Amino acid sequence: MFKRLSDFLENNNILYEYQFGFRKNYSTSHAMMEVMDNIYQNWDNHELTIGIFLDLQKAFDTVNYDILLKKLEIYGIRGIVLK
Repeated sequence: MFKRLSDFLENNNILYEYQFGFRKNYSTSHAMMEVMDNIYQNWDNHELTIGIFLDLQKAFDTVNYDILLKKLEIYGIRGIVLK
């Protein structure tokens, strides 16, 4: 199920390009490199950079499943998968 859902999301370009979690060939290392690249670009341009880092480990414990199911349906995931 995970593979089918992840292939669907990738093939239909639904995921945000900087979504690093739960994606093949994307890791926290890639996310860190992206952050560092942005910091260095700002440094070179004499711009300030501020970072806010949140730990969302329990984020899925607070998901409103009715809203999640509606969003999945909007993205084209329908039928028995949502049961």
